[in-house]
Amino acid sequence: MSDWAAVALFMAVGIIFGAGGLLTSYLIQPRSKNRYKGETYECGLPTEGASWVQFKNQYFTYALMFVIFDVEVIFLYPWAVSFTNLGLAGLIKMFIFIFILVLGLWYAWKEGALEWR
Repeated sequence: MSDWAAVALFMAVGIIFGAGGLLTSYLIQPRSKNRYKGETYECGLPTEGASWVQFKNQYFTYALMFVIFDVEVIFLYPWAVSFTNLGLAGLIKMFIFIFILVLGLWYAWKEGALEWR
């Protein structure tokens, strides 16, 4: 089997699995129609006021900082796995990386991004 035949087979199997899942979902879905089906679910209560509520920018900043630091901490796992092979140079580089993380956290704290007002 040539390389392109393997790629074509892989793509065909992927398309069949995707289309099979969609077809199965369509065939076994419930088909009941009523007036409540298209309404927005909000804790069982009718909505009060406008649905377009502006959130404070601080929520997004806080979430973005969480994601940034979470992803950066994930980079510590490969380093921990190969710690014995990296030697002193790897240890120094990780201290520099952690210093940059702490510096970013200090700056965010100084700017008040972690204050919940």
